[in-house]
Amino acid sequence: MTRKVADCRKFPSESGCTLTISGREDEVVRAATEHAVSVHGHEDSAELRQQIRGMLEDEKVPA
Repeated sequence: MTRKVADCRKFPSESGCTLTISGREDEVVRAATEHAVSVHGHEDSAELRQQIRGMLEDEKVPA
């Protein structure tokens, strides 16, 4: 199973957020959505979850 990563540093924000979330895709989408709503003031919606899912990357495992 490939873990997924959501990294706030890759997206501009006024707060300069540096949070990185990794785990199973469904876990990351849920946690990143909660973070986007509570910290960045986004509205929880299907569109937001779709945007988050689209920004996920595979976690790079150190060699």
